[in-house]
Parts: sequence; C-alpha cells; structure tokens
Amino acid sequence: MSRIKEITATELSRLLDSDSNFEIIDIRTQAEIQRGIIPDARILPMARIPLKMNFFSVSEKQIVIYCRTGSRSAQVCRFLNKHGINNVINLRGGIVNWTSSGLPLDMGPVDLID
Repeated sequence: MSRIKEITATELSRLLDSDSNFEIIDIRTQAEIQRGIIPDARILPMARIPLKMNFFSVSEKQIVIYCRTGSRSAQVCRFLNKHGINNVINLRGGIVNWTSSGLPLDMGPVDLID
C-alpha cells in the first residue's frame, strides 16, 4: 500500500487560519453532508472523482480531502497519487476527528464542484 500525505484536524485548522493555499474537499454522501461540513469545504461525491481528474491536476493549491473517518478519503488520495496527482492530503480521522477536536461545522449552503 502506498504512503499518502495526511494532516490532523488541529493542524488543518491552524493552517486554514494562516494560509489560503489550501482547498478542502468533502467526498461524503448527501445524507452525511446534511449533518454539517468543515467551513469553506467544497463538495465532490467520491463516485465523481474519476470524472474530475482535471480539477485536481490543474489546481495549484494543496487539496485536503475528507470523509467521515478518513478511510474513503485515504482511498481517494491513493487513487489520485497513482494517477500522478500529488497535491492531495488526507484528513486523518475525517470529520469525526474534526468535531471531536472541538472544531466548528458549517450548516449553510454547500459549494458543489461541477
């Protein structure tokens, strides 16, 4: 199994406060998203990742990908790495780790990557 880049929730929170060169992508299901997302995250369902390879390959930003526990997002990071896309980082522990660290969720409208 290939090694992927990972970041913790507290590390990500600190970076977002000081660095705008990050993009956050939520790959969870619609039902999961309705429970809240990380502020400023954009939505891209996991099943659509292969159709959006160009989005990842042309981005000059580091892209943090998350799901509920970090398992699906780790799979996505491995998939993208195998296709030569290395600007992706898995949120270790996913949104579960984010909320258990006391970090806020956004309940507002979501930005879907089309």
